[in-house]
Amino acid sequence: MDADHAGLVVAAQAGDERAREELIAAHLPLLYNIVGRALSGHADVDDVVQETLLRVVRDLPALRSPESFRSWLVSIALRQISTHRHRLSVFADRTVVIDEAHRIPDAGAEPQDTAILRLHVSDERRQVVEAGRWLDPDHRVLLSLWWQEGAGSLSRDDLAAATGLTAAHVGVRLQRMREQLDLSRTIVSALNADPRCPRLDETVTGWDGTPASVWRKRIARHTRDCPACAPTPAERIPAELLLLRVAPLAVPVGLLAALVAKGLLPGTALSAAGAASVAAGGGSLHGSLAAKLSAVTAHPLLSLAAGAVLVTGATATYAVWPEPAPRAPAVTAAPTAAPTAAPRVSPSPSPAAPAAAAVVPPGPRSLESVEDPALYLTYADDFATLGRVDASAGAQTRQRATFTVVGGLADARCVTFRAADGRYLRHRELRLRLSADDGSELFRKDATFCPQPGSVAGSVTLHAHNYPGSALHHRDGGVWLDGDNGTRAFADQASFLVRGAWA
Repeated sequence: MDADHAGLVVAAQAGDERAREELIAAHLPLLYNIVGRALSGHADVDDVVQETLLRVVRDLPALRSPESFRSWLVSIALRQISTHRHRLSVFADRTVVIDEAHRIPDAGAEPQDTAILRLHVSDERRQVVEAGRWLDPDHRVLLSLWWQEGAGSLSRDDLAAATGLTAAHVGVRLQRMREQLDLSRTIVSALNADPRCPRLDETVTGWDGTPASVWRKRIARHTRDCPACAPTPAERIPAELLLLRVAPLAVPVGLLAALVAKGLLPGTALSAAGAASVAAGGGSLHGSLAAKLSAVTAHPLLSLAAGAVLVTGATATYAVWPEPAPRAPAVTAAPTAAPTAAPRVSPSPSPAAPAAAAVVPPGPRSLESVEDPALYLTYADDFATLGRVDASAGAQTRQRATFTVVGGLADARCVTFRAADGRYLRHRELRLRLSADDGSELFRKDATFCPQPGSVAGSVTLHAHNYPGSALHHRDGGVWLDGDNGTRAFADQASFLVRGAWA
């Protein structure tokens, strides 16, 4: 991020609304393209963008490194995308009709696809976008990020910071995604061949036409052994060259209206957007903000986006997935409790009414996952995760799964966890990690967690002291600070049984 944006972050943290508007306007195109392509144009894209920006505004005062704002914003967007996908899968059986009704009309005419057809781009560009539908969900998100990296909007360091991985690991994951993308391009080419291979027709008997991993694997087995369907690498244009020539997604006017309604953009933003196709700036909007919105909306695809279902007259409708209201902490550290000699591996707990109080006794403790018994809270390098621990585990494994519980650094009614090496568990950029005490007030708050009753009797959820509506939640290989989505799966993933120390 350039120095100007870092200065805007500092000013916005100090309460400068104009700086906040500048930040949002500057990053809205990037955010919309990441979310829009990762979700393949689903009609909930606007909602996910809004939820991301609301979290950004809420958590901005706690961001310690202004220069990392861009990667921090992307990391929040990735979590919102993951939450959205999880939400759809959980409620799929109960909301099939609603989900179908909310998909963009004309299945197969996603915004980027329609845009490509309208602009008469090459068959291979259409092919690479269509191939993106065949990717696994995680790879689709990586494709979205890689797209922005190729366009120069994100650096490899940004991707590493946003995903919590090293740059080398990001490179490995991107390479796997590209391999799956190339395979998917072959599938698309084979399916669109005229005439189509007769053996391929036999392979896809019973297929409903919807891209899915099981059909990708079946078709791929055919294309690998079929001379007619096998790709000709020498004639294929590299995907990165094709993607860079695909026009970016334009932010729809309906989304701008929703952001204005939420107070994230000034009311004059819509008038500036309307004038963007004529001239940049103008009106009473700050000049730089008008320029940003001009860049967002003065796009040849704006008329296409504005005419879609994303805009309904002069109003915009949107929904926000609510977080639970802050609650007062329940009973926490019990001064007379003593640690047990050794933990036991319990069978999977059966559902039961939660206990009236949540207790995390002081002293050496280990936290066992309710969702997957025998997995314990531990860490790898600086990041918290869940790991398997049993009687045969080595000394280091047992030690890493043991934390000393002390009174909360920011609130004695809550608790703080200290590792054997003297570092503390704290959340930073919404991820749980180990960090040395720097003596700051922010550190004390980030390292303080208030227990609440968990999903089964005797279990606890750990809510952040400075974000009471969010709890420690295991997902995507790490432990994150997330808002409850109301499902039993989330409750189990965010619940722990307090056990005696392994070390």
